Amino acid sequence: MPTAAAHTTPHPWPYVTPGITDSLFERLPGIPMTQRETRLAILSQLRLESTSVLWDIGAGTGTIPVETGLICPHGRIIAVERDPDVVALIQANCDRFRVKNVEIHEGSAPECLDRLPAPPDRICIEGGKDLAATIDRAWELLDGGGRIVIIANTLDALYVSSERLATHHARHIEVVQSTGNRLEKRGSHQIFAPVAPAFILSGEKSP
Repeated sequence: MPTAAAHTTPHPWPYVTPGITDSLFERLPGIPMTQRETRLAILSQLRLESTSVLWDIGAGTGTIPVETGLICPHGRIIAVERDPDVVALIQANCDRFRVKNVEIHEGSAPECLDRLPAPPDRICIEGGKDLAATIDRAWELLDGGGRIVIIANTLDALYVSSERLATHHARHIEVVQSTGNRLEKRGSHQIFAPVAPAFILSGEKSP
């Protein structure tokens, strides 16, 4: 149970605006984190509703589950991750930001998707052992009228994602490349450091 002191600790992100500063998240070496600029683009493509059921497949550090949990406190967020250490990291970040509506499932996609609760109306795919098979099974389980968002960090992932969305006759397909620069201090100098680029693909399933 949380202690009394825990309740009086200031919330690390006391805003309704998404876009949590990257440095506020707990991290593990070698575990990727979706940077703030890319995260904001993903959130805009998800087009969440107040009671959305979101599956985040390959949740990594847990930035998307935390952000969506805060945006949709009456929604249901299912985070999927295969590494038990990373599962613990996601839980630590949910606890840090006091997010109560994220359920974390340890498993490898696509095999674990049939065991997840509640048919989703939103799916975000950030990873998976077999991307094509993960997209195919996720699409089958997505509610009619729902949206799927896929993050592609490589040319192969971009090709596979666009090909599978076309095969499934996704409606209103969009592809956005997230790019940008941040002003950072390096020694005594301030430089513009590039944000890692990513392609964000989205589409809707016919009702």
